[in-house]
Amino acid sequence: MKSKYLAAALLSSLPLFAHAQTNVTIYGVMDAAVAVEDTDAPGEDRRTVINSGNQSSSRIGFRGTEDLGNGLKALFNIEAGVALDTGAADSSLFGRRAVVGLQGSFGTLTVGREYSPIASVAAASDILGQGMFGSNLSAFGTNRLTRRLANSVNYKSDSLSGFTVLAAYSAGERTADPSSDLMGVALEYKNGGLYLGAGYHVFERLATGDDKELAFGAAYTMGAFEIKGNYLEADLTGANNAYKNSNLGVAYTTGANKFFINFQQQKIESGAKGNTVSLAYTYNLSKRTNIYTTYAQLRNNGRGVFGISSSSTAVTPPATALGADPSVFTVGVRHSF
Repeated sequence: MKSKYLAAALLSSLPLFAHAQTNVTIYGVMDAAVAVEDTDAPGEDRRTVINSGNQSSSRIGFRGTEDLGNGLKALFNIEAGVALDTGAADSSLFGRRAVVGLQGSFGTLTVGREYSPIASVAAASDILGQGMFGSNLSAFGTNRLTRRLANSVNYKSDSLSGFTVLAAYSAGERTADPSSDLMGVALEYKNGGLYLGAGYHVFERLATGDDKELAFGAAYTMGAFEIKGNYLEADLTGANNAYKNSNLGVAYTTGANKFFINFQQQKIESGAKGNTVSLAYTYNLSKRTNIYTTYAQLRNNGRGVFGISSSSTAVTPPATALGADPSVFTVGVRHSF
């Protein structure tokens, strides 16, 4: 009889053991700012707006791991964007990231909606953290570089002597050409305060040929100083339409204060060009809360109509306002949990 009671006790405790091996975290960022935006387009006045995500995109996410034994883990991550100015969600509920996968001595394998190999290089080499106005997020968008991959299988190796390999395949899921398939790879190197990265994508967007996307990035931290730079290019099928984005930025931290400056140039092979100077400042009120302010000014040439991008919004003149020079000033607060 005692053995029956013992067996029942062990069976009833199994869910507790399973739960102890599973780790689920709820996390997020809430970021809102007052912004003064000016497209400099004829007939358009400067406007004051409330923006969500001018330093970091507002979001809520769920991630977790389960220990499967023998060094193997299952993992998942779903992340949804939130617009604090209206309370609206992104058009895709978990459009920021939605993956499940396995992690072990072989590295990490994920399936779902994932960041591209090039996105990893661009994020690590942007002094503005792909957040504040003037960040290299201007290089991602329609007919530019690809930041997130739907319907994708992704691999990231463990670090070997500082080197990490990333690879991805995104299925266009089409039954006729062009396939809309994308294949990408990246190689990253980290050693102390040094980071180097390079990435390459091939994207079958049109039946007449493949788009090529590439990224090179570097970063170095020395005490209170950081310097980061990158070169991003989307070489679209066809002549004289390659898009190029170059950035060089510096940051300095003293106590709770951090100062940023970034220079950016955007070019299209046909002759359009725009140069942006961005200044930013953050002050940490705690480990999870900070206030910030940014100012960015873009100068387009006579053929340019480029805009200034932050993590969740952009200030861009209409396509007909060639040569317009947009600018933006923001003051905001960000809280992470």
